[in-house]
Amino acid sequence: MNLTSVHNKKWKNHLISACFFFVLLLSLLLIIEGCHKPAIDLYVSPTGEKGNSGQKDNPLADIHETIKLAEQYKSTDTHAVITINILPGDYRITQPILITPNLNGLKIIGTGQSKVRLKGSVPLDLTWKKSNSNIFVADVQMKQNFDQLVANDQPQILARYPNYDEDGGCWQGYAADALSIERLASWKKPKGAILHALRKGRWGGFHYEVIGVDEKGEAILTKGHQNNRPHAPHPEYRMVENVLEELDSPGEWYFDADTQKLYFWPPDGLNIHTTKIEGVVSKNFIELKGDLDNPVRDVSIQGIKFEYAQRTMMEAYEPLLRSDWTMYRGAAVFLEGTENCEISDCEFANLGGNVILVSGYNEQTKISGNHIHNCGASAVSFVGDPSAVRSPSFQYQKFVPLAAMDTLRGPKNDLYPRNCVAENNLIHRIGRVEKQTAGVQISMAMKITVSHNTIYDVPRAGINIGDGTWGGHIIEYNDVFNTVLETGDHGAFNSWGRDRFWHPKRNTMDSITTANPDMPNWDAIHTTIIRNNRFRCDHGWDIDLDDGSSNYHIYNNLCLNGGIKLREGFYRVVENNIMVNDGFHPHVWFANGEDVFRRNIVQAGHRDVRLNGWGKELDYNLFPNEESLLKARIYNIETNSLYGEPIFNDPNKLDYSVSENSPARKLGFVNFPMDQFGVQKSSLKALAKTPEVPAIKKSELLLNVNVK
Repeated sequence: MNLTSVHNKKWKNHLISACFFFVLLLSLLLIIEGCHKPAIDLYVSPTGEKGNSGQKDNPLADIHETIKLAEQYKSTDTHAVITINILPGDYRITQPILITPNLNGLKIIGTGQSKVRLKGSVPLDLTWKKSNSNIFVADVQMKQNFDQLVANDQPQILARYPNYDEDGGCWQGYAADALSIERLASWKKPKGAILHALRKGRWGGFHYEVIGVDEKGEAILTKGHQNNRPHAPHPEYRMVENVLEELDSPGEWYFDADTQKLYFWPPDGLNIHTTKIEGVVSKNFIELKGDLDNPVRDVSIQGIKFEYAQRTMMEAYEPLLRSDWTMYRGAAVFLEGTENCEISDCEFANLGGNVILVSGYNEQTKISGNHIHNCGASAVSFVGDPSAVRSPSFQYQKFVPLAAMDTLRGPKNDLYPRNCVAENNLIHRIGRVEKQTAGVQISMAMKITVSHNTIYDVPRAGINIGDGTWGGHIIEYNDVFNTVLETGDHGAFNSWGRDRFWHPKRNTMDSITTANPDMPNWDAIHTTIIRNNRFRCDHGWDIDLDDGSSNYHIYNNLCLNGGIKLREGFYRVVENNIMVNDGFHPHVWFANGEDVFRRNIVQAGHRDVRLNGWGKELDYNLFPNEESLLKARIYNIETNSLYGEPIFNDPNKLDYSVSENSPARKLGFVNFPMDQFGVQKSSLKALAKTPEVPAIKKSELLLNVNVK
């Protein structure tokens, strides 16, 4: 070895040592900087005062003022880590709390949802007089309109016809004559009445305002924009409210905005003169607003109860592509342009519209451990911006011609939620006002995980995916039941996929997809997985992949009553599922759809509708009896399938795993856990219902059941 080589080796060793020392020093500096970020705790309390320091022994009284103080701290030190501690009590929110990128890293922590409550209502100072033997009347001094009335923390009923009946079905009571000429004629002031009606086919609902009466004595209506399948209101499923003459039972109220008079029939046992009366005046509570270039980062909201927000069904809506939905882009808690933000361990109750909306660009949002109930619209929604969609269409009959279509795959920009999570939430009794709603709604989003949620008592789907853009979602370990209670033609899980390939004319769609077989994956670029869920729908399908839904893998699901439906679409694999009391519903398949249905347990024969082909593979399934299997084999499918009793281990306890000697095991069926469905957070699990055990239908009753 010569001297030059020795010198070079020493120089190289020195250089490596210097680089190592530099990296170590840089790491230490970063650690030291992180350790020295000032932590600032601010406090707000109902007993605090304006102008206080915000310290624990000197708290502020108003959350908005506390936010301004936090902004002042951040303006002098952007690295400051600020926590706003909300002490026990009620806080009136009449204007939304705005959180911008100036407050990155902010934590808003309540001392517990049973102790801290943000309310969108204000107290009313009323002096009551008798209007008649049952109804009291009072002048309202406040000029701000309210749309809900609360008495001693109990929501009351806006005067309506028919009267409220918890077991009355749609809107807890409906009647064909809700807006009849005769009924209209009995009202002194029909203007301002609100008509709620389902769409024909019961595909969601509409909400109208009466603005007058024509020369025929019929109502002149406005609005009705809340559904993306326009149609006349259903002739039977109707309810009308906000009419003085319909104030005819305990708990009902009516406010005349022209005279500023409030009419109220108190519930039995309520002392009107000592009762705390509140009017609901706010639509939303908190808005996290940033943008793609300057997002709100690392903000968390925890341990708060949000209660009483106005209904929003008359606000401006927008269509969510070609799904059946239109939607108000607002909510009690609204996130847009955020990264790594979290809403956890909160309670949301008695809110008139959407609860949580993750809108446009959002990365790694987490919605976890919340209890959402008795709310007017959807619980948790992830909805992107249509500008991110290539060649979008916005109604069922609309279509961008292939010659004019953008043919690139995937999103056009980044204005959509991605890598977000909704987990461990208890959601029930939502959609109390609006019927095109869901426990979890996904549209124009990518890689959303919906896991370990319990969702029940809903008018439509528990979980809904509105379109194929852009897939990659994971729907797992959810417990979804008591669904589609007020509508129809839907499922506990529902999806649409009216993406670029989808055309309202079937012949056109056939020719387009034959020429471009990969076209369904232009928008559904990632496979959506539905696994390890328990679904039950007694008024539709347990899993309903409707128009165009493509690129799904569905496995290890327990379907308790409605089976699995796959309507026109491509590239769906359905395997290792259990369908109690029902089976498989292939509808309107393409000749080249490439669908797979294998190693499933069904308890009914296939219920096919207008198929151009039987997919890529239907085989190794367990049928209930010989007749149902032989009927399937007519179509040269199910060659290796068997029939017989599946031998469930303990169905009376909702354990549908199969025994070792089940014929399903011979077909490759593998048991999956039966005790991991739904919310796992102990406090919410103690509150959550579970689905009823279905009565097992005898196999002979499952042979010739009509298609739903």
